[in-house]
Amino acid sequence: MPDQEKMQDQENSGEVAASGGNGSAAAEPATLEQRLADAEARATEFQDAFLRAKAEAENMRRRAQEDIARAHKFAIEGFAEALVPVKDSLEMALQVETPSIESLKEGVEMTLKQLSSAFEKNRLLEINPKPGEKLDPMKHQAISMVPAEQDANTIVTVLQKGYMISDRLLRPALVTVAQEKSA
Repeated sequence: MPDQEKMQDQENSGEVAASGGNGSAAAEPATLEQRLADAEARATEFQDAFLRAKAEAENMRRRAQEDIARAHKFAIEGFAEALVPVKDSLEMALQVETPSIESLKEGVEMTLKQLSSAFEKNRLLEINPKPGEKLDPMKHQAISMVPAEQDANTIVTVLQKGYMISDRLLRPALVTVAQEKSA
């Protein structure tokens, strides 16, 4: 009987060697096939998620470009709305058949108030330096230097007011400045 046991042991060891040492030859390929199918499914999911994210990013970029274009197109809408009454006032002044100097002056003053209000509402600020103020090259443009009884590089006269929109210079104030006093 010992010979029969040896033969069975050899047969069993042959099966083990044929199955890769696991003892379950059919289970291993099924596991690899299942893992491959799972990996392919995950790759498909990731590809789908990537394509959706890419499309969403493209949609956001397109919407942002449209918003910017709309903002540029209608940027002055508020300012235009504030100026329409000023134009109306000027047109009404021209329609008066026999205006007096007083009524014209009063109409111009009221129109100027409307215009100033429109400027203020839209953060268009006036730069009107006082004589004696120090020259600020970020807000003032010196046209000439004149002899004066004040410190050098201070404003003597304002030739034209300047304007700023919020913090940005639209037009500098044109000024004359005092020369250095000669000894």
